[in-house]
Amino acid sequence: MTVTLGQRRIAAFALFFLPGLAMASWVTRTPDVRDLLGASTGRMGLVLFGLSVGSMAGILCSGPLVARWGARPVIAAGTLATAAGSGVIGLGAAAGTDAVVALGLGLIGLGMGGGEVALNVEGAEVERLLGRSALPAMHGFYSLGTVVGAVGGMILTAISFPVLWHLAVVAAVVLAVLVPMIRYVPSGVGRRTGNGSDTHTQAPARPAVWREPRLLLIGGIILALAMAEGTANDWLPLVMVDGHGFDPALGSAVYAAFAASMTVGRFVGGRFIDRYGRAAALCASAVIGAVGIALVILVDNQAVAAAAAVLWGIGASLGFPVALSAAGDSGDNSAARVSLAATVGYVAFLVGPPSLGHLGEQFGLRNALFLVLILVVAASFATPAARTVSPVHSP
Repeated sequence: MTVTLGQRRIAAFALFFLPGLAMASWVTRTPDVRDLLGASTGRMGLVLFGLSVGSMAGILCSGPLVARWGARPVIAAGTLATAAGSGVIGLGAAAGTDAVVALGLGLIGLGMGGGEVALNVEGAEVERLLGRSALPAMHGFYSLGTVVGAVGGMILTAISFPVLWHLAVVAAVVLAVLVPMIRYVPSGVGRRTGNGSDTHTQAPARPAVWREPRLLLIGGIILALAMAEGTANDWLPLVMVDGHGFDPALGSAVYAAFAASMTVGRFVGGRFIDRYGRAAALCASAVIGAVGIALVILVDNQAVAAAAAVLWGIGASLGFPVALSAAGDSGDNSAARVSLAATVGYVAFLVGPPSLGHLGEQFGLRNALFLVLILVVAASFATPAARTVSPVHSP
C-alpha cells in the first residue's frame, strides 16, 4: 500500500488526538473517581502512582522497541493500552477499588509513555519531509482531544453520568479511530538496520547525545513545560474544587478552558515561531505560564483563578512541540535527539505530577504548585539554547 505524505500527516493528527481525548476524559472525572474511592489527597497520589509506574515502563521500553520494530507497532500497542486503561479505570471506580483504578492508570501511562515517544519520532519525520513546522499542530490535535474530552466530561459530570459508561465509550472511540488510521503510518520509521541506521531516520543512539550540553538544556525546557502541562492534566480540577471552592462541574469547566487555550496556542503558535524564532516562542511560553501558575497559587479569587488557568494553558502550549523541533534540529542523528527529548518530556508529563500529591497532602495543592512554578521560571532562562542552528529542509 502506497502512503502519501498527506495521509501520513492526517494519521498523525488523528493519533495525537486520541491520547488527549482519553487523558482529559479521565481527568475531568477525577473528583467523581476520588469520591467513589473515598480517597484523601494523599491516597489519590498513591493511586496516581500507577500512572508513574506505567509511564516509566513505557518510556524505558519505547526507544529499544522503535529501534527494533519501527514506530508503527509501538504506536499501535500504546494506543491499545490507552483504550484498555480508560475502561479499567471506569471498572475500578465503579467497584470503589483503588488498585483497579491504579492499574487502569498504569495502562494509560504505558500507552502514552511508549506510544507517544514513537508517535513523536513519526511526527518529526513527517515535519522533516514537509520542510516546515508541523509538530506544534500535531500536538495541537492532542490538545484538541483534551478539549473534546474535557467538554464531554464537564457535561457528563453535571448530569451525574456514570464514570464506568463514560470511560467505556471513550475506549470504544479510541479503538474505532486507531484501526483505520494506523495503516497510514509506514513501517520502518525509526527502525535500526544491521548497519546501525534505518531507511527513514537515523537510529536512536542515545549515549552520544546524552553528553551534549545544549541538548540537555533543551531537555530541561521540555521537562519544565511538560511538567506544567501534566500537572494541569492531573490536578487542575481538584485544585479548583479543593483550593478555590468550585463545584466539580465548574472545576471541569476550568480545565476545559485550560485545554482550549492549549489548543489555540498550538494551532496559532506557528506564526509566532516563524516570525520571532523558537527561543523567543519558548521564552514567552515560560513567562506566560509562570504568571498563570503564580496567580492560581497566590490569588484567592475564583474569577482570577479561572483566567489564570487560561494563561497557564497558553504558556504551556508551545513548550513540548517547539522544544522537540529544536532538539531534532540541534545536530546530527535527529531520531536519537527527538527520542531523548520526548522521553524527558513524557517523564515530566506523566511521572512528575503524581508526586505533587504527597506535597499537596502536607501543604495543600495550591502550595504544591510552587515546585512547578520554580521549574517554569528556571526554564525561561534556558530558552536561548533553542535558537535555530540550521533550517529544516527536505532531503
